[in-house]
Amino acid sequence: MKVGFFTMPLHPPGSLHSETLDSDLEQLVLLDQLGFEEAWIGEHFTAEWENIPSPDLLIAQASSITKQMKFGTGVTCMPNHNPFTIAHRIAQLDQMLKGRFIWGVGAGGFPGDLTAFGFDTESSAEYRQMSFESVDLVLKLWADPTPGRYKSKWWDFSITDVDDEIGMRVHMVPYQKPHPPIGVAGVSAKSETLVMAGEKGWLPMSINFIPSRILKTHWDSVKKGAAKMHKEPNRNDWRIAREVIVAETTKEAIYQAKNGVLNRDMEGYLLKILQRRRDLNTLKIDPNMPDSDVTMDYLINNVFIVGSSSDVKEKLEELHDSVGGFGVLLAMGHEWQPANFWESSMGMLVDEVIAKI
Repeated sequence: MKVGFFTMPLHPPGSLHSETLDSDLEQLVLLDQLGFEEAWIGEHFTAEWENIPSPDLLIAQASSITKQMKFGTGVTCMPNHNPFTIAHRIAQLDQMLKGRFIWGVGAGGFPGDLTAFGFDTESSAEYRQMSFESVDLVLKLWADPTPGRYKSKWWDFSITDVDDEIGMRVHMVPYQKPHPPIGVAGVSAKSETLVMAGEKGWLPMSINFIPSRILKTHWDSVKKGAAKMHKEPNRNDWRIAREVIVAETTKEAIYQAKNGVLNRDMEGYLLKILQRRRDLNTLKIDPNMPDSDVTMDYLINNVFIVGSSSDVKEKLEELHDSVGGFGVLLAMGHEWQPANFWESSMGMLVDEVIAKI
């Protein structure tokens, strides 16, 4: 099992952007030094808690002061972008990182962002369709940017004829061939997005708070998609995100989970938005349990990975076995308060947990 990092990030409303961006960058530098394999950075325009609208800029900066860790957009929300523009930004980023880049793509879903770009927040089918048509178009532009007009319900742009005399053409292509690895995330049971991942050979990811009963359906979706193309997917490609806290004792880890930034972020933001979207069922080990039972105590005991290094190792092995195996654990990002505790926790995760699995 390998270990990576996924950060939305999470900062309370009112935080100073210059300070939170610095702290996010400092986390990435330390994680690189600790031996984390990869880090994914979220994209949100109007979510004050998740306050990075341009993960590619942070990734570009982080890549210049780290040595080995790969970076991924987590994810590029395609409804936020014109495909011609994002094709160039992502290709340039891949050139800058020289192979240390994974392109995470998706439809997003934060209501303020969808509204900003003219999408009906109640019509997920529309913005999902736009997203994956846009990805297909980006791949086409990288492979064969044929001159002409490209018009759809969602975009309208033209590619100029080639003029060799002045060097005018669409020329920016990714460093990795034919393109960087593409990753997509699944949320709901029997995720159609992960069916697509299996069909197209993309990297499947599962988000951080869903229990094993849903995770099992995620791999079933990947296999279903791969079967359409007569392929066998590799479980080592599967990334599962989890809230992880490792401490010297399980008692200390639980105390930090209940009284620190994890509780602040769950109670102050994530549970609220899940309730508003009527998505609490995705957190339940039993779909018949009442919403009122989805508490921090429940999540710590049933979904999150919290404890001493030996307990965390045991819980990760149980998770691995319960879903049939996966390749990469993505530890979720929060503000590291207190810093010494969280830095120690991430180090213990690498040295005392992952190294022994």
